[in-house]
Amino acid sequence: MTQLQLQVDKADLSRTRLHRVEDVPLADGQVRVAVDRFAFTSNNITYAAFGEAMHYWDFFPTGDAGWGIVPVWGFANVVQSSHPGVAVGERLYGYFPMAEHGVLQPACLTPAGFSDAVPHRANLHAVYNQYLRVASDPFYSAESEDLQALLRPLFMTSWLIDDFLADNDFFGAMADPAKPAVMLLSSASSKTAYGTAFMLAQRTGIEVVGLTSATNVAFCEGLGCYHRVLAYEQLDQLGADTPCIYVDFAGNAALRSAVHHRFSRLAYSCAIGGTHVDQLGGARDLPGPKASLFFAPAQVKKRHGDWGADQLGQRLVQAWRSFVEKVSDPAAPWLSVQAHAGTAALASVYADVLGGRADPRMGQIVSLRAR
Repeated sequence: MTQLQLQVDKADLSRTRLHRVEDVPLADGQVRVAVDRFAFTSNNITYAAFGEAMHYWDFFPTGDAGWGIVPVWGFANVVQSSHPGVAVGERLYGYFPMAEHGVLQPACLTPAGFSDAVPHRANLHAVYNQYLRVASDPFYSAESEDLQALLRPLFMTSWLIDDFLADNDFFGAMADPAKPAVMLLSSASSKTAYGTAFMLAQRTGIEVVGLTSATNVAFCEGLGCYHRVLAYEQLDQLGADTPCIYVDFAGNAALRSAVHHRFSRLAYSCAIGGTHVDQLGGARDLPGPKASLFFAPAQVKKRHGDWGADQLGQRLVQAWRSFVEKVSDPAAPWLSVQAHAGTAALASVYADVLGGRADPRMGQIVSLRAR
């Protein structure tokens, strides 16, 4: 049996190839899944942009050091099983390759799911190695599969950013009762950014300001989760003495420098993603706080310790349902799903999202099987 994979040139993310490979025989205790449908968003571009630094390329190695597979979130069906605890036909939610098939080695099985114990993933973060059985997943409903693929991993990051900032008392940015603390969110039209804004806007003493391209200002304003939306070139509309936190989803080095140089009361600066792939850069020698990379799994681990898995899960499910209700409000939906089928369609979606041409109003769902 063979399968197609979409592989990406690690040195030039604009270069892709559709590569056919032989499926390896299953070892005892392994299962083969057919990747059915998955989301492709700017979050996946972040995985590629930080592929080396954050080991995202290591999840689904190609055997060719120059080429990698970008991980995606979505759904797959078990089509072969050499594991007594996983049946053919089971539907799973999780982290899959941009490929027709994947091989998992289930371990630590529960009615809710299992972890992948394939050896090359042993040192990678456990959050990405969890696979959920949809039959017992409290997040799941068949009618919301597309929204779950598009938004669930992003919203979890959004929720964790909000929780992390609150857990650290907003790094002192709210110390002055005379001035509300401003949360500056770049790439404000991205799904992870507006999920973060949705959470932050529910807190008092905070003004959530979205920074975006001029073409996306109206879209971001229409969401209603930002108190104010500014085009990138309008940064000077905020006073230089504004107490603020910079939450950077763009990764734009010039914008980061402008924020650090402008705001004398910048309390914290964190990098989440890299949607502006052609403008990525370092953060050395900037005034103010050191720009830190936010790693969501670290906050998950902390809250597991603070609250336990059950309470953490309950809080996430409650917030998720509230968010999905808002996003899918028929009177004013934030997102419409655009479905694509086949490998050629995937290559086109990848190029559009990488190039910043994707409409923020649309969520891209891809099935590699032509329909």
